[in-house]
Amino acid sequence: MSTPDWEERLAAAWARFDDYAEEGAADFRAVIDALVAELPGDSPLGPFEQACAWDSTGHSDRAVPLYREALERGLDGYRGRRAKIQLASSLRNVGKPEQGVELLTPELDAPSDELDDAVRATLALCLSSLGRDRAGLALVLGALAPHLPRYQRSMANYARLLVEPEG
Repeated sequence: MSTPDWEERLAAAWARFDDYAEEGAADFRAVIDALVAELPGDSPLGPFEQACAWDSTGHSDRAVPLYREALERGLDGYRGRRAKIQLASSLRNVGKPEQGVELLTPELDAPSDELDDAVRATLALCLSSLGRDRAGLALVLGALAPHLPRYQRSMANYARLLVEPEG
């Protein structure tokens, strides 16, 4: 797959992302493409990193098939979860938020990691795009509550009550 050296060079490329102005987007994607060319042809990392580059340069439409390809090739773990979050966001951007909801809803029950809040935030955006603002707000409040210095229980309850059927 990848080597520590490759990962370092990839991280360095992404660290310089902001150095590329909008007109330098193609140059940035070329840097990522050159790194991807070093990977085995069937590596799921290649299409994932290319999708990230297209997405980060404002081309969600070009990113969607690459995220899908990375996941179909078996991208899993942390990068796999990132791919699902980013794919859902891109799907929302191209007018397919329902597919984003389908993709991310199972992630609510996935093993917890540092991406949990990103899952909820992106899912909330997809839900909002579908006119389900209360459900989206409930997710965001639920994600925010544990980070508050006070009122965690209250905010968690308010989040639950936004979507719980009135009884």
